[in-house]
Amino acid sequence: MFSLFNTQILHVNEPETVREIATCTSLDLGKPSYQQRERGPLLGHGILTSDGAVWTHNRKILAPELYMDKVKGMVGLIMKFIETLLNSWKSMIEKKGGIADIKIDEDLRSFSGDVISRACFRSNYIKGEEIFLRLRALQEAMSKKIFLGIPGMRYIPNKHNKNAWALEKDVRNLILKVVSDRKESSANEKDLLQMVLEGAKNSKLSKEATDNFIVDNCKNIYLAGYETTAVSAVWCLMLLVANPDWQDRVRDEVFEICKERTPDADMIQKMKQMTMVIHESLKLYPPVLVVSREALADMELRGIHVPKWMNIWSLLATLLIDPENWGQDGLKFNPERFEHRSLQATILVHAIWGQSKGVSWPEFSHG
Repeated sequence: MFSLFNTQILHVNEPETVREIATCTSLDLGKPSYQQRERGPLLGHGILTSDGAVWTHNRKILAPELYMDKVKGMVGLIMKFIETLLNSWKSMIEKKGGIADIKIDEDLRSFSGDVISRACFRSNYIKGEEIFLRLRALQEAMSKKIFLGIPGMRYIPNKHNKNAWALEKDVRNLILKVVSDRKESSANEKDLLQMVLEGAKNSKLSKEATDNFIVDNCKNIYLAGYETTAVSAVWCLMLLVANPDWQDRVRDEVFEICKERTPDADMIQKMKQMTMVIHESLKLYPPVLVVSREALADMELRGIHVPKWMNIWSLLATLLIDPENWGQDGLKFNPERFEHRSLQATILVHAIWGQSKGVSWPEFSHG
């Protein structure tokens, strides 16, 4: 146990305790309050930071749109963006005479943002892209803020805070403009934005609370998906380049299953080698280094008394390479460890995704 300023933290890295935290359905275990305090302009009170009845309401609205059957329906859309991205890379290589240096991390961030923009806003896709760019700028501005954790510093009108406040206002105005345009149109959209609007309409909130609900959850949808997806894809590609034998195995599997056809959801499900590589990549380079929760009431976790307001941290960077869980090759790239449903696979699933109940993003599960 340790503390950061006035925040008390219990460090938990024992696999069974991590599993219990991940599968805990009690609303007494929630999101850390410091996240909302320090990252309020970025996260608001959306599903990533809310607790209790508010979180339950948010999840009820958003989670059905992220169940795996809905995600499968988006594979065709995703493939269109992938083809555009690959064609741009091919064009760059041709212009450079067959060899080119490409910074794929920025391209993959833009790619994941494009997919989320289309999934969220459909016909308002261009506006969605503008919102995405502003959110990225806000995220960068928040990362440069100093004195995080010191009470009152977020209210001081210094350069960093003023920049963050201006970007927060821009994002809010852009989202509410899209909402206004959607309400004025007669289009019968079935996207995430429409689900949020219908949920807000049925919640009997005040005008200001309704606007906050819509803005915060739209921001959370972007932030929960684009960065983690892009970073995971970059590490996966890097590991395949560093391990050409596995690159050949994955390529052969793709050719065998797809037979020069564009991959669809059923084909992707059959790619066992690819799945093993993705799991191993997530193990070695998890998209989130720390999973944090906060006890909202006194509670017990495997015999450990956790007092109210105590924060609980699980450091994935150490949990997922611990020799006691993974053997002496825990630091090595070895996708074959995921060939069968093993204890190791269970640790990975609980550590990164928690009890998601078919939801594709981790923060949509309370644990």
